[in-house]
Amino acid sequence: MKTIDTFNFSFNPSINKKLIMELYSSRFVHKAESVLLLGPPGVGKTHLAIAIGIGAIYNGYTVSYRSVFDLTEDMAEAHALGNRRTLVQQYVKPNLLIIDEFGMRKLPPQTAEDLLEIFHRRYNLGATIIATNRPIEDWGKILGDNAATSAILDRFMHNIHLITINGRSYRLKSITKSEK
Repeated sequence: MKTIDTFNFSFNPSINKKLIMELYSSRFVHKAESVLLLGPPGVGKTHLAIAIGIGAIYNGYTVSYRSVFDLTEDMAEAHALGNRRTLVQQYVKPNLLIIDEFGMRKLPPQTAEDLLEIFHRRYNLGATIIATNRPIEDWGKILGDNAATSAILDRFMHNIHLITINGRSYRLKSITKSEK
């Protein structure tokens, strides 16, 4: 369980704790706004996304967390079984949708269309958090469809809280300079 009280804000002081605590209050969920957590691996993006999601649950909101890997596998299976519409509705329904690990690998061709439909249907109705280590300039390459990516970003970036995290990997904190 990645909670807000177990997050080490002092490890990477570039993180705006005041903004994170504001997001933890869930006001952005009520307003159906977006959050982009952007930074290199290990800086706490997933921990913060989950902690903010837990805060939303505490505040009475519904939350769904999926890695982009699971989301694309779920969608491929739904396509094959003829359940795509039902699955899209499952991603549209929660007050907060968290998509983690976006950009870790190139995604299957259908992903751009699936994500576009999800973002289109959630627009102004549900909040979304994306955690990624890839700048938005790379998203067209990742999704393999610049037109769909542009439409996704247009909706996602409309009311966004952008959190760029710089610093070291928390997972590698125990490695000393002499071990490198």
